[in-house]
Amino acid sequence: MSEGPAAITGAGLVTPAGTDSGTTWDALCAARSLEAGDPEPLDGTGAWHSLRVPPLRPGQLTGRGTARTDPFIRFALAAVDEALAASGLDPASWDGSRVGVVVGSAFGGVTTSEEQHRRLGRNGPAMVSPYLHPRSLINMAAGTISIRYGITGPSHTLVAACASGAAAIGLGKTLLDSGICDTVIACGTDASVTPLVVAGFARAGALSEHKGPDASRPFAADRDGFVISEGAAAVVMEKPEKARARNADVLGRLLGYSSTSDAHHPVSPHPDGAGATAAVEQALAAAGVAARDIATVNAHGTSTPQNDLTEARLITRLFPHGPSVTANKGLLGHTLGAAGAIEAVLTLRSLRSGILPPIAHTERADPDLPGLDLVLGSARSHGGTVAVSTSFGFGGSNCALVLDA
Repeated sequence: MSEGPAAITGAGLVTPAGTDSGTTWDALCAARSLEAGDPEPLDGTGAWHSLRVPPLRPGQLTGRGTARTDPFIRFALAAVDEALAASGLDPASWDGSRVGVVVGSAFGGVTTSEEQHRRLGRNGPAMVSPYLHPRSLINMAAGTISIRYGITGPSHTLVAACASGAAAIGLGKTLLDSGICDTVIACGTDASVTPLVVAGFARAGALSEHKGPDASRPFAADRDGFVISEGAAAVVMEKPEKARARNADVLGRLLGYSSTSDAHHPVSPHPDGAGATAAVEQALAAAGVAARDIATVNAHGTSTPQNDLTEARLITRLFPHGPSVTANKGLLGHTLGAAGAIEAVLTLRSLRSGILPPIAHTERADPDLPGLDLVLGSARSHGGTVAVSTSFGFGGSNCALVLDA
């Protein structure tokens, strides 16, 4: 195994702010509240607000097997299409056996599963679609990507709750380091604004009870839960020497990553953040980067009271020099298994542009949190080149990525 940085040569985004990277980035920097999603899936669930991906542009996603897929597959395909176009790679000419796919998702095709369960109850088993499983199985985003692009190398699906997307990118680097692959497409995707999923989070007390579009308020004094959302992100990762040989435009590099488990509680983070701390420390060590070299942190920042408190303590403990901290869920809501991948792409964009987007909707930081240099109000310039992006999930899943540009 030859470990080293992974060159990221393409990136794509599908979010409630837009169905491509540029539109999402512009919206994030402007920090204007997004329009609420269709309220129908929330009826009777106890939730007030959700954020949905807008319709894909005409012609954005074409080809056989794309029209009637579950949204979690469709979002992934659109993000991968953008990432591949940006990378300059031509799937028609590559050696598919040297290409891998890793997809992270928390819920998979739950939209299809719920729709078909309702059909079963109303009309009986004869009316259940024969496409139920190809559209809903959690590995079918990876499988559909492989089919669409002629990828015959490893195809993995990683489930680590809300750390799934970040962990998928990390596993992609492992495939490159191992020598199994020269190129990896890593993606996080979820489309889980459905009655059952929303009701479950509402019953657990995880969702915000603020009724306005500014309900997601990471690290704010008046935060009370997250806004459920959906989307996808994809990156194309290559061995640096391969990217150099074809004169690729490298968007940034994944220097190191780590995944750990809290072994503490099904849904609550460890109160002292031991597992999350270990993930960040191990990622820094793998990257060969000192904590003092981190200029910015893209925080998990769910807007839940306990997560934000635990994460704030972690950041101040590990980074006493006070790097700038942003959190994308203020604007985009919580995209669940897609969140870590979306935030990794946005971190790369921030490093490359020298701009840190603000934490939308957070007007006053919680005075009971340890002091953080939060980016509030408007975007700010920064001169940093190395950042950490953190992701945490139910089951005690922790993942940290160290990125540079």
